[in-house]
Amino acid sequence: MEDCYKVLGVERDATLAEIRRAYRKRVKELHPDASGNPETSEQFRRVVRAYEILTDSQTRKIFDSSLEEIFRRKKRKAWDYREWLLARDDDESRARLVIFDLMHGKESEAVQEYKRVRTERASFTLRRWFTKEEFMDYGFILSEELSLRGEYYDAAMLLCQIIELEKKYEYFRLFFPEVMDFFHSIMRNHIEGKISDELALDFFENALELRLGRTDDAFILRKMGEIYARIGDTRTSKICFDEADRISVVD
Repeated sequence: MEDCYKVLGVERDATLAEIRRAYRKRVKELHPDASGNPETSEQFRRVVRAYEILTDSQTRKIFDSSLEEIFRRKKRKAWDYREWLLARDDDESRARLVIFDLMHGKESEAVQEYKRVRTERASFTLRRWFTKEEFMDYGFILSEELSLRGEYYDAAMLLCQIIELEKKYEYFRLFFPEVMDFFHSIMRNHIEGKISDELALDFFENALELRLGRTDDAFILRKMGEIYARIGDTRTSKICFDEADRISVVD
């Protein structure tokens, strides 16, 4: 849509008198009979059309509304936060892209990006770029999406970080049992046989550091013992089983 104000050379808040004055000036400049240049005919018609629109209060109101909507669209298009994040490759931008997609209906894209960056950058972490509260909220939602897609190791490792923070800051409080139920479900049902022994050991070692209690710690140690036995490290396997038996004894 052509901007009638620009055609006449006036501001958007121009008065009717200013519009008429500008129109008369432009007509004198562009009228084919006065200018002697037939190529000005199209410009002349545009000026007449713009004048007709802006001197009628109703059509001007409709035109102003349409023009405002175009400006709003251009402004939105001019600043696309997601496109801005996509164009950047630093860790903070990638972390914020993951969470932006996660919270804007692009869960699959968020999981895919999180997996990609985690694979390519061993030191990458979401935790660094958000407040404790933000990380715990976003991290739990992301862990759910990861679990739904069978990415149990990444889901479990996020939950380990959340549990560690909760033990220090008690952010989730009443909601925390739900976090623990989810964690236990993954730990007991979706680690053994679902991920490699190497990743399983890494997870169980992190989980053991959380000191979740005798029952959980004994379970973790026995699973570690089974893995070590499976990979041929019988000495470490025995240590794990012996420690599991020791802490299972109630004083």
